[in-house]
Amino acid sequence: MKLAIVIINWNGIKLLKKFLMPLITHNNNENEIYVIDNNSSDDSIDYIKTNFPKIKIIENPKNYGYAKGYNEGIKKINADILCLLNNDVQVTKNWITPIMDEFKVNSTTAAIQPKILNYKNKDYFDYAGAAGGYMDCLGYPYCDGRVHNLLEKDNKQYDYNKEIFWASGACFFIRKEVFRKLNGFDPDFFAHQEEIDLCWRAFNLGFQTKFTYKSTVYHVGGATLQQSNPKKTFLNFRNSLLMLVKNLPKNQLFPILFIRLCLDGLAGIQFLVKGKFSHFFAIIKAHFAFYSIGYQFYKKRTTHQRSNYFKIKSIVYRYFIKNGKVFEAIF
Repeated sequence: MKLAIVIINWNGIKLLKKFLMPLITHNNNENEIYVIDNNSSDDSIDYIKTNFPKIKIIENPKNYGYAKGYNEGIKKINADILCLLNNDVQVTKNWITPIMDEFKVNSTTAAIQPKILNYKNKDYFDYAGAAGGYMDCLGYPYCDGRVHNLLEKDNKQYDYNKEIFWASGACFFIRKEVFRKLNGFDPDFFAHQEEIDLCWRAFNLGFQTKFTYKSTVYHVGGATLQQSNPKKTFLNFRNSLLMLVKNLPKNQLFPILFIRLCLDGLAGIQFLVKGKFSHFFAIIKAHFAFYSIGYQFYKKRTTHQRSNYFKIKSIVYRYFIKNGKVFEAIF
């Protein structure tokens, strides 16, 4: 079973200088490494060619973003399993073996993520994926080890292999056959939540996504867009709504969309009260974008959407109203 490690990059030379060497060290020349470059204007390509000549470079003609950038580059990669790795992730010893073992024994496993800890505070889970992602009834994503913006300390409370709903795009393993069958990431997302959409589409086809605790990586997070960036707010709010249009069961689609639009409005008011005007306008912009292209996404729906996609009805209610700040306390 052939694995290819694939890194998406755009003007990330500082991150490449920091994290490529640990990757080389813990790869032991066993697997091919690719860097898909989204038309960087820094010295990323020259740096890789000079210092890591064995790494294969795929150059996209423009910045396609995370989704289309990967889609275009992966077309040129021959492998059974793809590891889609952010350029701000530090890998560790033996991070690959437990994941490949799971792929070998379970043919219905489409995607896997490792335990993702925070690079800057290594005793805590990372925002992006933590110990595996889930979805509530309203389509809000959350994770073991992270609810809303609260990160849990890793006390080995999630040290068991399990099925999850979505795997983090920071370190995302997937069978190339499944990736191809799903037509890859939705390029209209550009960036943010495209991995959740992909896992949801895989779920609707009967595939499973897994978490493997014996593999650990550390993620910097926010290296491309900081949490405080209004563009990130725009993409998260817009893409979340578009994902619901594509994947929710038809009988639940419009009631849940109505509730989500109302809750988005409350989120906008909260930003306004806090004086975060750029984020308030980012939500308004996200809604107008959703109204303009929502029908286009509705036409992307497949013939079957499974109704058992969620574990709890509302993570918003549990977190903000019941104050269930730690994941274990929610259940």
